[in-house]
Amino acid sequence: MTCPRCGQALTDEARVCASCGEPVGDSSPGSEPGIGPEVAPAAARRSVVYAGFWLRAVAYAADSLLLGVLFTFVVILPLVERGAIPKDNPQVLLTEVNRQFLAIQLLAVMMSWLYFASFESSRWQATPGKRLLGLVVTDTKGHRISFARASGRYFGKLLSEALFFIGFFMAGITPHKQALHDMIASCLVLRRPKQS
Repeated sequence: MTCPRCGQALTDEARVCASCGEPVGDSSPGSEPGIGPEVAPAAARRSVVYAGFWLRAVAYAADSLLLGVLFTFVVILPLVERGAIPKDNPQVLLTEVNRQFLAIQLLAVMMSWLYFASFESSRWQATPGKRLLGLVVTDTKGHRISFARASGRYFGKLLSEALFFIGFFMAGITPHKQALHDMIASCLVLRRPKQS
């Protein structure tokens, strides 16, 4: 048997590819592939480790730090150099609400959306912060998600925030460690199996 994603040779008992983390399931007649809450057979569930709240929070903090640095170099510093933000008083952005402030906020949301949706739908299946901690984002069957689903997951986070962040804390108490936005987009965040 070979991995459908990377072509690595696997044993017949393998449930997950040790090379790339792709779930391969049981190929015997009558078996159902999948690892998520809807179709997960008992043997496949044992090999899957869901990422909990704290691990995901650390990954999000790392991604936020990286995004902040990128945003500073791509948006803020060019605006300061062009005089759109005064060099002697850059705090004006934090103290005045005007069209410029709203435009910068919109740019921040767009950059964040593209960052999360692009990385989570990429071959990595993870943002740099998640990858650093060995996490991947999948659909409920363990497959890579599309950019559209990753976008839905990102914008679902707005609802998680609007509910006083309760949507995020759900990742610590739900059976498959899903936050509200994961449930909305039918996604899972898994720990990538250690390569041997």
